[in-house]
Amino acid sequence: MELEHNFYGVNFAPFPRRGALSSENAHRSMAAMVEATAANWVILSPSGIQSGPYSEEIDWRTDATLTDEELCGAIRFAKQLGLQVALKPTVNCANGVWRARISFFDHDVPCETQWNRWFANYTAFQTHYAALAQAEGCGLFLTGCEMTMTEHREAEWRALIAAVRQQYHGPVSYNCDKYGEDHVNWWDAVDCIASSGYYPLKDWENQLDRIEAVSQKYKKPVLFSEAGCMNITGSSAVPNNWELKGTRNDLEQADWYEAMFSACAKRPWVMGFGVWDWPADPRAVSAYAVSGRPAAKIIHSAYQGGVLE
Repeated sequence: MELEHNFYGVNFAPFPRRGALSSENAHRSMAAMVEATAANWVILSPSGIQSGPYSEEIDWRTDATLTDEELCGAIRFAKQLGLQVALKPTVNCANGVWRARISFFDHDVPCETQWNRWFANYTAFQTHYAALAQAEGCGLFLTGCEMTMTEHREAEWRALIAAVRQQYHGPVSYNCDKYGEDHVNWWDAVDCIASSGYYPLKDWENQLDRIEAVSQKYKKPVLFSEAGCMNITGSSAVPNNWELKGTRNDLEQADWYEAMFSACAKRPWVMGFGVWDWPADPRAVSAYAVSGRPAAKIIHSAYQGGVLE
């Protein structure tokens, strides 16, 4: 199933807690996002929580995750704004360990956590939201994000994607981590290659050369379903380092977006972007957020001008 190019998206209020998307603040913020960026897609990421990277249990029914009714309301509101909606259910660890570290023994050991039980729970998590995405008419379903140490479990991932397709009949993909595009062996099972595009400002051309080979191998377009840089001096050289500290530098963030759009505009296999990020509450702005910063004007110019056309 093919997706149209010109996916001009923004990740809105990632991993929202209960109540975060149903407020008037959230509605005003999403409307402001559309006006400020000229986005035509929004990516929503309900979260599942496991206690740590070695836990098998995944819970998406606590206050750490918005209710289904709230998510459906956000999807409908986004559509009223003229947006297409991508749903990206994402697992996070309650103890703060990055989800890319989730891993288990590759052989079963009594009394140890096991891949088969984790994948059963992860499949239940994903198919729950896949059914919701189908019911609400979402335009794309992403089966998770940056699950790097799970990706070698090819058979389980193929089974998961097949289970998702039983519930959701639109385009399906998976968001791998930066530098991981050529380490996934099952891109043929999805409809596009999705990736976190946190590449250094001066290295976009080299990385795109590498990713182009993956696109050609699988004959799939590439969506940078996350892409961003903090407004901190030095972040444009290591945009994936969310722990970087330094002085505020809005112009460096804007320059990074200029570099990304300029490089990707020359690559016809790039189908779009998911800017990271825009907050539900304008009072809770992260260093990556583009709201109210010069980067938003760069994004608006690129999106409105059809940078990939």
